[in-house]
Amino acid sequence: VQLVESGGGLVHPGGSLRLSCTASGFTSEIYGMGWFRQAPGQERVFVAAISPNYRDTYYSDSVKGRFTISRDNRKSTVYLQMNSLKAEDTAVYYCLACSLSGGNCFPLGTRFWGQGTQVTVIS
Repeated sequence: VQLVESGGGLVHPGGSLRLSCTASGFTSEIYGMGWFRQAPGQERVFVAAISPNYRDTYYSDSVKGRFTISRDNRKSTVYLQMNSLKAEDTAVYYCLACSLSGGNCFPLGTRFWGQGTQVTVIS
């Protein structure tokens, strides 16, 4: 099992980034996929998730209207388009495979997390 994120970087407030996460070693298309983030000194928190059939998406209140999650099951890849970035979006972003229930993204297990990609929003 492997999930590999890419697309992080340094951006100014108001800018945009698109994160990608490609899964391998398991049948990712049958699972929910999501993104969490962890800022320095803080716990890892939910950002967004998408159902296996693309139909349902979920967002934290802090990113709703600015971030868009999508997936391409043919490529086993999930994306996070981040627009209107703010300094408080600075964090390490992790993708994961999860079980979706009631809008919650429950991790399948420790193996089903990516290694993280750093997003830094700075003036």
